Amino acid sequence: MDDEPLDRWAARRQGRLRKPGEKKAITLSTGPQRAAHLNPEAPRLILEWDGFAWQALTTVEDYAAACRALSPTPEPAPADRPEATGPTTGHNPLAPGTGRHRKPRP
Repeated sequence: MDDEPLDRWAARRQGRLRKPGEKKAITLSTGPQRAAHLNPEAPRLILEWDGFAWQALTTVEDYAAACRALSPTPEPAPADRPEATGPTTGHNPLAPGTGRHRKPRP
């Protein structure tokens, strides 16, 4: 059996490493871990990867609270910045199209 050189193995493994600070939630209920939507009322444990192992951060009461803990809503932009309050311009994705798959209008 041929062994892979250590530097090649380390380079290949680098693509699969998690970044420190990455978070995940696991269900605190009996039985194996299942999809989160199957038991939304179950409490969750929030874990954070520190570069070597998953560390427990906190517990939350249900799936919705876990979603909020994993991806908090961004803070609104200050009102004193004009680009945050003005109308947006650009292409309207709901405007009638002109592609060849569109039927011509009468």
